[in-house]
Amino acid sequence: MSDMRTGAPRGRRREADDNDLRLLQAAREVFAEQGWEAPVSAIARRAGIGMGSLYRRYPSKEQLAQRMRIVGMEQLIALADTARAEESEPWAAFARFLHDALSAQGLGAPLLPVLGGRLPATDEVDATADRLRTAFDALVGSAHRAGVLRADFTSADLPLLLEHLTARLPVPAERAAELNLRHLDVVLGGLRTSATSAPTALPGPAPDWAELRELWNAPAG
Repeated sequence: MSDMRTGAPRGRRREADDNDLRLLQAAREVFAEQGWEAPVSAIARRAGIGMGSLYRRYPSKEQLAQRMRIVGMEQLIALADTARAEESEPWAAFARFLHDALSAQGLGAPLLPVLGGRLPATDEVDATADRLRTAFDALVGSAHRAGVLRADFTSADLPLLLEHLTARLPVPAERAAELNLRHLDVVLGGLRTSATSAPTALPGPAPDWAELRELWNAPAG
């Protein structure tokens, strides 16, 4: 009855959704470990899902990877929106988002080194990327207006910062998470501004969203 009242998926639909989440997380881990050439059988085995179930959901590795990109962006959008909604201070929202993104299940392995420039943009990928930019613009813009985030840090820096902070380390997963969060706090110390000191300017031009799109997507044609 509770599922009927809340609208939560039940039965086979819920099982399919759970399988899909396990599959996407397994794919992220396997791609990070073995690269793009990893066999889909390794992904199915990691997820505990049969090959038939995998191919019914994703007939090709490319379709699976495109879905990974979209789901990853959707997770970041949700984390950014939640941080802004639940934290009254812009800096608290900014820092919470980064901590939550590093701690979130399924977001612990960077995708850009594996998928960058390999897959074409689709309408759904572009639409989700636009929503991600809107969420990140709001998060960073609020911190800028409050004067708590250095002015030369842009919303387009956020995706690349997350890629750097989730680099794979040859240590157990729990230790890697500890180190990533430790280094995040070091980074946050360098990003926050104060009334008594001005930060040294960051070297080089800031990235922009057009540059990020070129990094992620295969050239048109």
